[in-house]
Amino acid sequence: MAHARISENLPPDIDPTKAPIAFGRRALPKLNEELQSPELLTQQRALMALCDLVHDPEKVYQAIEIGFLDNLKNLLLHHDRIVRQKTTQILYIMAMHSVGRQGLIQNGVISALTELLDDPVDICRKNTHQIFEMMARLPEGAVGILCAGLVPFLVLKLKTESEEIQELILDTLSNCLRVEASEALATDAVTILKEKLTHSSVAIRSKAACVLLEISTHPEGKVAVCEEVIPVLVNLLEDTDPEIQASAAGALMFATIRPQGRFSALDAEAIPPLLKLVAEETSKARLSAIKTLTMLAEVPQGRRTLLDHTDTFQQCLNDPSEAVKRAAETAISVIKWKPFSRRDVS
Repeated sequence: MAHARISENLPPDIDPTKAPIAFGRRALPKLNEELQSPELLTQQRALMALCDLVHDPEKVYQAIEIGFLDNLKNLLLHHDRIVRQKTTQILYIMAMHSVGRQGLIQNGVISALTELLDDPVDICRKNTHQIFEMMARLPEGAVGILCAGLVPFLVLKLKTESEEIQELILDTLSNCLRVEASEALATDAVTILKEKLTHSSVAIRSKAACVLLEISTHPEGKVAVCEEVIPVLVNLLEDTDPEIQASAAGALMFATIRPQGRFSALDAEAIPPLLKLVAEETSKARLSAIKTLTMLAEVPQGRRTLLDHTDTFQQCLNDPSEAVKRAAETAISVIKWKPFSRRDVS
């Protein structure tokens, strides 16, 4: 005959590592109180429970309204690694939501995270860089990172961090340097990025090329690229990854706006790989390659070389892209241009 027995085991849906969540409107306020508890276990369990709740954007909004972010900022400096890890994880999940990103910006979380750039725990640093990368996707988030003075630190961290974190840093820098590049240039960013352009990782090469593309859009960035990086960019035009080719061609396009950039590109023998990209109809770098060659045709040496390749540009006149057609027409016009003589005028 069966007998009723009381098991000593917890029910399968009970997690002893998480704080029990109060019902209804009291849930978040109770957790907020527990985050301020002097007992480490209480804080840890509250963070575990909160980590589940903030996947819901409505809960994120409520948490911000209640004032969670002030307590979470304080916990970023906690002596316990588990507390710091879960706190950064919660902030990262919150940053995935639009309301969360806005809340983090308005409550000064970006500056508070600066202390974790040197955290001894890898996962804490990774979570921190994931937050920065997510925040930088918003223009105001990128401005917040710039205003916090983080860009020089991020550039220097490219020398020491793991490849996984380097990728996050490069993504963050790409968005931040779209706004302002002076701080990065003052930290010798171009030299550091130049090393990353020859990295064995395709992802790091690609992301480094993207950052250099953003740098080259700024006047002072063009100077640095012309002086240091053009030969490496020319080599990347033949990289196996189309995204790397496109970024390299784009950076060359901006750099060759300067006369120094044109001569450097010609010295690096940029014309053959650029022509190859123009001839490839599916190339993502096609438009940038055409515009770069147009710049090189402004130099007599470049024009003489390109006069034998006008048929390559003629083929582009049938391209479905109007931008490519216009760029090809301009290129042909510049390549075939001849200076007027007095006899022509008379």
